[in-house]
Amino acid sequence: MGHKEKSKERKEKRLQEISLLRTIPYADHQRWWSKETIAVVTGGNRGIGFEISRQLADHGVTVIVTSRDASVGVESIKVLQEGGMEHVACHQLDILEPSSINQFSEWLKENYGGLDILVNNAGVNFNHGSHNSVENASNVIETNYFGTKSMTEAMIPLMKPSSHGGRIVNVSSRLGRLNGKRNRIENEALREQLSDAESLSEEVIDGAVSTFLQQVEDGTWVSGGWPQTFTDYSVSKLVVNAYTRFMAKKLSERPEDEKIYINCYCPGWVKTALTGYAGSVTVEEGADTGVWLALLPDQAITGKFFAERREIKF
Repeated sequence: MGHKEKSKERKEKRLQEISLLRTIPYADHQRWWSKETIAVVTGGNRGIGFEISRQLADHGVTVIVTSRDASVGVESIKVLQEGGMEHVACHQLDILEPSSINQFSEWLKENYGGLDILVNNAGVNFNHGSHNSVENASNVIETNYFGTKSMTEAMIPLMKPSSHGGRIVNVSSRLGRLNGKRNRIENEALREQLSDAESLSEEVIDGAVSTFLQQVEDGTWVSGGWPQTFTDYSVSKLVVNAYTRFMAKKLSERPEDEKIYINCYCPGWVKTALTGYAGSVTVEEGADTGVWLALLPDQAITGKFFAERREIKF
């Protein structure tokens, strides 16, 4: 059996294990949450976001589904309610619009007093199959990175104080790994900068983004050593991963009852509209690790990257 076959077999076995784990209910002593626990899921109206919302609601968390299109959000929570999940609500939110984020923040504060869990799921991808174009690079970076960043910064002040800590989960991708065997950044100096968790800063991350977009504009991105597959999407997730590590260090300085833990995870190549339904992983499997991270009973884990409920390297 070749390396690819062995790797596929290991992954399938792991997904089977996780499928079994999902059937085992949390014990009472593990359940730190209740219906008073508020989870916000961006882009929760379809795909992985909808399934994360469904699974969190199924565990008894109150879930706020956000959607750019308000009417689509209403339809999505109707589906959840028809499935017997009472504690769900929706609100319009465009993570690219500061005014939309402000309106949502005010509504959330007024109606729920804040939140306990944030799942940054909203994202875009314009590359399907072997097609790789960077013509939408600006939009992809704005949504996947800057939108995630804006939402995180807006929600942190609304995180409720808790001995269990607030939780932020960023939906990311293995395509954004710094040192993967495939698709990694070839610029060694930049790779080292982004690898150094101690000196990592927003300036370094934003600088990498700025350089990438400039090289896309002037047509030098290939020689710039950027990932060659799903380029703009990969770079957007690369900087989301870096931002997760940066924020984990920054948030670790908060007082004990105001801790916020932030992690990212790769759902895999999921069969959703984002992948043109060409994925190999079901939406239930894709959502699982995000929900697991959001509900970890003993959450001392922060600034890590996960896939299939296991930590992987950045």
